Amino acid sequence: MTNPPPILPLEDELGDVLEKALRHLGLADETLARRAGVPLAKIQDAIDYRPDLTTAEVRRLAAALGLNEVGLCALASGHYPRPEIGPLPFCVRSLRMPHGIGVANAYLVGECDGDRAVLFDTGAGMSALESVWPRAVRRLDAVFLTHVEAEHAGGLCDVVERFGVSAAFIPLGASAPCGRPVGEGETKMVGSLEIKAFSTPGHAAAHNCYVVRAPAAPSGAALLISGDLVFAGSAGGGYFSHERLRANLRRVLGAVPPATVIAPGHGPLTTVENELRYNPFLA
Repeated sequence: MTNPPPILPLEDELGDVLEKALRHLGLADETLARRAGVPLAKIQDAIDYRPDLTTAEVRRLAAALGLNEVGLCALASGHYPRPEIGPLPFCVRSLRMPHGIGVANAYLVGECDGDRAVLFDTGAGMSALESVWPRAVRRLDAVFLTHVEAEHAGGLCDVVERFGVSAAFIPLGASAPCGRPVGEGETKMVGSLEIKAFSTPGHAAAHNCYVVRAPAAPSGAALLISGDLVFAGSAGGGYFSHERLRANLRRVLGAVPPATVIAPGHGPLTTVENELRYNPFLA
């Protein structure tokens, strides 16, 4: 009997979601305590990863913060729903690399029986990539960056040189010496893959998501490379603009089929359907 695959941890816990929601609304902890009727100390303990909130208190916090009550309660109980990830018309290899106290993801997408792929994000650098690189992939047809941030774009030029990549794409408005800008609605055909860019500023001023499809399998599910726009059970921090991040979150997830698989910059794979139903930031 084979062991089941490990359950990957979520990127964010209850405290992270509460803190991000507070920042988005510009609320002080004390104001939230008054609005939700929850003791200030219990809110601060939750933000410090020591939650001791009742279900009724979590519901009141969700209402005060404009969050999805069902999803926030599931997150608080440690039982955030994990969807079954169905088959895709191509292979997706997750490259999970340690970053600080967490993990950053890059992805290789390509034909399952081939030795070439497209790389989405480059991790913290070439050495980090090499530590998780699958032997089966020997060639890269292209590289796409979601955003130029240390744990997602490190060593881009090293990757380009190492694999002789002729096409490396970065979000319009970003700066990287080895990348060419790609903006909203632009579509690239790379081998058997169709890759469409969505411009999604919010976490960063220049941030893209990419929808990957296989035109030869029109009924097959799509893949959304979401960077730091959305995670399973959470969303990225709105360091550039909370408002634009939340608007792009709703826009992009509403523009793709519910069966679309989400490959986020941190945390496990999920689906658009699951996040539309449960994600705290999609009330």
